[in-house]
Amino acid sequence: MHFWLIKSESSVFSIHDLAKAKHKTTHWEGVRNYQARNFLRAMQRGDQAFFYHSNAEPSAVAGIVEIVREAYPDPTAWNTKSDYHDPRASPENPVWSMVDVKLVEIFPHEIPLNELRSVKALAGMELLRRGSRLSVQPVTAAAFRTVQTIAHRAY
Repeated sequence: MHFWLIKSESSVFSIHDLAKAKHKTTHWEGVRNYQARNFLRAMQRGDQAFFYHSNAEPSAVAGIVEIVREAYPDPTAWNTKSDYHDPRASPENPVWSMVDVKLVEIFPHEIPLNELRSVKALAGMELLRRGSRLSVQPVTAAAFRTVQTIAHRAY
């Protein structure tokens, strides 16, 4: 099993929106960065990912999702009415991929970015690198366990 972090602006689609979705499952579309796309393509069924609310006050890890369908073509890329349209993409040349995720857990409290930055064990986490903007990124097993522990700490 591998671990990941996926970002969504909470004002666009939050973990609470996912909780309301049919079967608490959705497709993760609209990724338009090649490195992030390649990470999506590396995801395997059963992998877990942190659901991160970006551009929020504060930005924070909100919970965990599981990959329930491995990468497949993202049809929003060739849909001219989609916000994620890419004129280079077509059904014959899909360019972009998406995966399906299912809610595993909403954390009892979100873990803000500044709190994550204060944890020495997370120092190498991609999310904490200055200037890191990737919407899909790998997380080490150790970092994943550390964040889970923080999420379940009594306050």
